[in-house]
Amino acid sequence: MSRLVVVSNRVAPVEEGKASAGGLSVAVEEAFAKTEGLWFGWNGKIENNGPIRVTVEEGKRFARATMPLSRKDYNDFYVGYANSTLWPLLHYRLNVMQYSRAHAEGYRRVNELYANHLAPLLRPDDLIWVHDYHLFVLGRELKRMGLENRMGFFLHTPFPPPDMLRACSEHEEIVRALFDYDVIGFQTENDARNLLEYVRRLSGGTVRGNRATAFGKTARVQAFPISIRPDEMAEAAEKAMRSNRARQLVRSLGGKQLIIGVERLDYSKGLDKRFASYERLLTNYPENRGSVTLMQIAPPSRGDVQSYREIRQVLEGMAGHINGQFAEFDWVPIRYLNKSYRRDVLAGFFRIAQVGYVTPLRDGMNLVAKEYVASQDPVDPGVLVLSEFAGAAAELDGAVIVNPFDEEGMMEGLQTALRMPLGDRIERYQSMMAVLRKNDLQNWRRRFLEALRGA
Repeated sequence: MSRLVVVSNRVAPVEEGKASAGGLSVAVEEAFAKTEGLWFGWNGKIENNGPIRVTVEEGKRFARATMPLSRKDYNDFYVGYANSTLWPLLHYRLNVMQYSRAHAEGYRRVNELYANHLAPLLRPDDLIWVHDYHLFVLGRELKRMGLENRMGFFLHTPFPPPDMLRACSEHEEIVRALFDYDVIGFQTENDARNLLEYVRRLSGGTVRGNRATAFGKTARVQAFPISIRPDEMAEAAEKAMRSNRARQLVRSLGGKQLIIGVERLDYSKGLDKRFASYERLLTNYPENRGSVTLMQIAPPSRGDVQSYREIRQVLEGMAGHINGQFAEFDWVPIRYLNKSYRRDVLAGFFRIAQVGYVTPLRDGMNLVAKEYVASQDPVDPGVLVLSEFAGAAAELDGAVIVNPFDEEGMMEGLQTALRMPLGDRIERYQSMMAVLRKNDLQNWRRRFLEALRGA
């Protein structure tokens, strides 16, 4: 059986392969569930002394091969092009997108660097599965070196429509390079359609079903919605309810309803609009004062990027304003926590919360929405309030769907969730759990790898 080689910008250290791992890390570890292989990428370190060396660590199921980046490569490739150009572009945020030709060149340079250090580790029959926007052009670099392995690409973020993608000077280069992969996977049908529309309109290519031909190359373009292990999450939530942290949270609430949000601190998550709609809830529905608490967990990220520092300042100011306006001696409206918690701890928090508040302005999938649903008590489940612009909205039909740009609509969605009768909550929960069990993380891995092997 051929070996699987997964490539991503960052490789999670061994100790991260636990409940605390992020969505991509969990997905990658699932990819190796039934096959041996290698996970290749950056180790998170910056080194400027001497030549770059790859370190290989053998594990029980797969090996990790990692390398450092120089400060210049980190600034141009990661901080610059990946996070200041591509990330806002892919999330439809042209107003915060920054562009530099030097950063674009750094992006090409690091993709070539990855290819040069990965190639010696490859075997002729390896399946190569590349993840996310940092490595759009890696397949091209490997092909230039003469590799003929089957290669698939999966994008964890949204993919914008053609006219928006054109805001990036390298739009044609990126799409042309995508077609060096045999399978191009997206989170949603809408993301896949956006690429296919680019093929039809701007490349002069052709589309037949999920097969597209552009720039003289043919690839399979398809949606593979990523997911979670719902029953495992449910078991974790049940177990977490017996922990000290869960008991402390319940005790601190004093019988008040809890609304929970868990997001990395990022402008694409719409946290400022979320706080504003919660303020409207307390203003327009005063019965919620003293009886409802919003706990927003938002660990900081990408502190090297100016826009991330700015959104943190905005949110701290809004939380202080709302608490100053409404707090009483025995109640604080918002608990705003800039720290991370392990997934098993979050599972308990999710089960305690009557409302899961997941309202990104644009998101590829958003696994927090799925984790919240799976964590609920089947006999007394909470309600998910979900942005229509999260990829998960295409699957979770039992959520209260809201427009994250409409603060009044979000306020009404919260009020609906807080007052929803038990029978309706159970019906919605059961419907969403059926979807999660049908399309779990194992099914996502199986579908993509079957497509790649059959390419």
